Amino acid sequence: MDSARAPFGRLLRQGRQRAGLSQLTLALQAEVSARHLSWLETGRAQPSRAMVLRLAEQLTVPLRERNAWLQAAGYAPLYTERPLSDPALATARAALERLLRAHEPWPALAVDRHWNLLAHNRPVALLLGAVAPALQEPPVNVLRLSLHPQGLAPMIENLGGWREHVLARLARQAGASGDAALRALHAELTALPLPPGTPAASAELHDDAVAVPLALRTPWGRLAFLTTVTVFGAPHDVTLSELAIETMLPADEATATLLRQLQDGTLVP
Repeated sequence: MDSARAPFGRLLRQGRQRAGLSQLTLALQAEVSARHLSWLETGRAQPSRAMVLRLAEQLTVPLRERNAWLQAAGYAPLYTERPLSDPALATARAALERLLRAHEPWPALAVDRHWNLLAHNRPVALLLGAVAPALQEPPVNVLRLSLHPQGLAPMIENLGGWREHVLARLARQAGASGDAALRALHAELTALPLPPGTPAASAELHDDAVAVPLALRTPWGRLAFLTTVTVFGAPHDVTLSELAIETMLPADEATATLLRQLQDGTLVP
């Protein structure tokens, strides 16, 4: 359902259920009576603007969805949404560029809520060189790029485990947000074929593994990464709230050495 057109009570109930909270629990957390909360969900009561925002805060509703809640309750949206190229976001954009450069020689990239590539540093460009040109046509989706047979998939040493990790993370994100585009992307990626003989995820993981690595067979040698995600703190713009910076940190010293050599030119790409 289009959340911008759904009644507020239905949006509230869906948000509460996604969070796994009872009416009583949410009422206690939001410091409102359980009866009033029930009336809000059934439409018997109309929320104030402050109540909409209080409930959204308790349920950690994303800013985009908070705007939809406000509109459903009859109020104007609170949070702006501008493209990253907008002059008003110049400070944030400069901070993003500095952050991406600071991570070199480790690859780092920025994506939107649908995993479309927004910016990247120089090491990422080297990895993109092994991808089919069709997959590099904007918008470049980094999850599609990593699992597609014409993308990085043939280079991924532990493709079974990495694929399971990507699909599980995407499924959680789609379930938590209710985003139809993420559900469609999950279905698309699930249907992508695996090379014959790809081992199951369980066969690739060791008992002492603390995270799922990304191991690539590249023209320069084997590169193994652990990934971390960074987000903007306390954003008040929808675009910034949905932006994530994914950093690929070297999982071993051999990878760190190769990346440094690529950076300083002693190893030719």
